[in-house]
Amino acid sequence: MTTALRLRMDNAMLVRGLADRTRQSYLEAITKLTRYYRVSPDSLSSAQVEAWLLHLAKDRKLSFSTVNQAASACRLFYNTVLGLDRASFNIPMAKTPQRQPEILARTEVAALLAAARGLADRTLLMTIYAAGLRVSEACTLQIADIDSAPDRLCLRVRHGKGGQDRYTLLAPTLLAALREYWRHNKPRLWLFPNPGGNAPIDIKTAQRRYNQARTAAHIRKTGGIHTLRHCFATHLLESSVDLVTIQTLMGHKDLSTTGRYLHLVSMQWQPPRKHLSPFDLLAALPGARPSTS
Repeated sequence: MTTALRLRMDNAMLVRGLADRTRQSYLEAITKLTRYYRVSPDSLSSAQVEAWLLHLAKDRKLSFSTVNQAASACRLFYNTVLGLDRASFNIPMAKTPQRQPEILARTEVAALLAAARGLADRTLLMTIYAAGLRVSEACTLQIADIDSAPDRLCLRVRHGKGGQDRYTLLAPTLLAALREYWRHNKPRLWLFPNPGGNAPIDIKTAQRRYNQARTAAHIRKTGGIHTLRHCFATHLLESSVDLVTIQTLMGHKDLSTTGRYLHLVSMQWQPPRKHLSPFDLLAALPGARPSTS
């Protein structure tokens, strides 16, 4: 891809407010498409683009979400940047299988945090779980994002998904842990800096630290560091926190996104005296004595 095309595409994404990581991923996808055919991407046909997407799925065996991200990058480049009609230059999107994440029990979360290597690792993982953060959001937290005023107690999330800011929970126990971490590590700008202290910790490093803690805690459930965010939502639901509140804390645009966690709730954590069977409801009717024969 030429410098001019790259600049046009990046400007188009900037105008639409796409996050930095999304812009980088989309530019990388078009660059890989260019290298695959060894010609300028603006000379390719829709059939060639679809063949490349098939190559990613069939030959390279990439996940549906990765292939769909590449397809989204192509849609933006060809339909938005080059202005080609969607009907004549259609980019297919795969139907992504909806797999339910494996949720850690509270005891497993506690074991994972206890098994983390050192105070910095434990505090990072604790913050993601306690505040329901995406790993990218946790990595870019700044000291100034901690609002410890007694009548506030919240974390500011800058440029979350879709470039949206939001506030989320700052539990007193997390605040105490963050203060202990600060006393020992003295971070200046970034709450979790890289080894040089001049930039935030790398996302891959955070993911690796989660995997190390999971292994050390002998947890066999699959899933990466994003599991802690899933656990945050599910455990709140199990504690009877309403969906709208959880939606706000997690920064979901659509309530249906939050609603999927209803399928992950453990029945043993249902609020007391909540009827789970319609048969139980019959017994609550005045004078009703449902037969058990």
